[in-house]
Amino acid sequence: MGTPVAIEGARERLICGIDAAVAEKGYAATTISDVVRHARVSKRTFYEQFDDKEACFLAAYESGSEQVLGAMAAAAEAAAGRSWEQRVELVVVAYLEAMAARPELTRTFLVEILGAGPRALERRRATIERFAGQLVTLCAELRRDEPSLRPISPALATAVVGGINELVLDAAERGRAAQLAHLAEPAANLIRAVLRSPAGTTGGAT
Repeated sequence: MGTPVAIEGARERLICGIDAAVAEKGYAATTISDVVRHARVSKRTFYEQFDDKEACFLAAYESGSEQVLGAMAAAAEAAAGRSWEQRVELVVVAYLEAMAARPELTRTFLVEILGAGPRALERRRATIERFAGQLVTLCAELRRDEPSLRPISPALATAVVGGINELVLDAAERGRAAQLAHLAEPAANLIRAVLRSPAGTTGGAT
């Protein structure tokens, strides 16, 4: 019974290891030696878990994505019954807190994934679609309580997600990836403004 726990522990350490290595050197310059140094495991352990650096990096990206998306979903559920403005803010805060809790993920999410190859770009597209999908679902739920709000299309939701990600990236580039709380107001206001605007003023609901 102890072996699966040990294997899972090694995998998590390697995921954290590649996060740290990529934050330190960038994906292209990161080597497996860097990863195992940060993870404090052997190369043999690395190859027991992953075929190569790309596989480890994609696993780290997936792990981070699941944590952030899960935090947002939990916040949306917990905020049920509050005003729609408060619900928007609480989901945004959950996203920012999840990113700030692991600031090394910010660069992985928003920069390094772009240069990690075709498979990484496919994962990025899929993740952005999931983020946008959660926003579409949230906005549909808000409209049930406040019918005057506009419907949000997947394309518009993707644009909103991109705008919020740019705010986070700007903060990261200024060395503030661990202090993202100041972005809650502008990010929430962006979503609220889109929801309040007439459907024809920002491209409609299609």
